[in-house]
Amino acid sequence: MRRILLLLIGLPILIALGTIGWGYAEAVRTPVVRHGMIALPRWPVGAPPLKVALLSDIHVAGPDMSPARLARIVAQVNGERPDLVLIAGDLVSDKRGATRRYGVAESVAPLRGLRARLGVVAVLGNHDHWRDTQAFHRALRGIGITVLANDAARRGPITIAGIDDHYSHHADVGATMRAVRALGGPVIALSHSPDVAPALPAAVPLFAGHTHCGQIRLPLVGRPATMSRYGERYACGLIREGERTVLVGAGLGTSVVPLRIGVPPDFWVVTVGKRSEAAGPTTM
Repeated sequence: MRRILLLLIGLPILIALGTIGWGYAEAVRTPVVRHGMIALPRWPVGAPPLKVALLSDIHVAGPDMSPARLARIVAQVNGERPDLVLIAGDLVSDKRGATRRYGVAESVAPLRGLRARLGVVAVLGNHDHWRDTQAFHRALRGIGITVLANDAARRGPITIAGIDDHYSHHADVGATMRAVRALGGPVIALSHSPDVAPALPAAVPLFAGHTHCGQIRLPLVGRPATMSRYGERYACGLIREGERTVLVGAGLGTSVVPLRIGVPPDFWVVTVGKRSEAAGPTTM
């Protein structure tokens, strides 16, 4: 009887410990590189397509995302030889379970190593605003990264509409699109949360993060949470709704707990070009 009781008590503990170990190993693994294609109307005649890398939810914090690990991921991104790098916010994490918090400058310093001929463009996420908005603006600009807050920038043949974070109530889509119209050209939007998608013109693709693709996706149960008011609609991957395209990355770091189950860290490398190069829907 004693052995049966020990088994009944010990087995759930072993399962729990094994799950935690698996989840942490998944959280710190080498990110998956995902590929897709997005077509833009009014692509300049004769212009070659661009390779655009999307990084999101870096969440620098111990134990799972140190600046040293981020530097290794930067080298991995550079190995894809992107023309342009977009960063969709949440550069740090102040989760209660963090074993170490890093300062703003120390957290973003490895991003200086990103190499792309058209540069690096970023927007802030809710965690960045909660920590120190202006400090992130200064630190990112200090390492040569363009930060957009309801503004736009031209990079090569495309205009980037940088919408500030919707989740922390900083987004102004109207102001962003006015800035876009002043620059012209094919447009892609960048924002931390995908929840701004319905407010955008349908022909403007949105690059986003925030959901972590759930961070935990259980067999039969699925994602317990997406942090999106639209639930599964914009939870993850390359989503096409008629003319509308939304790309949502799973992110590189973690929030709340330093675990990933069924959702490995990732970043996207997307070929952006003329309409005839459109690909079919891809979701995760």
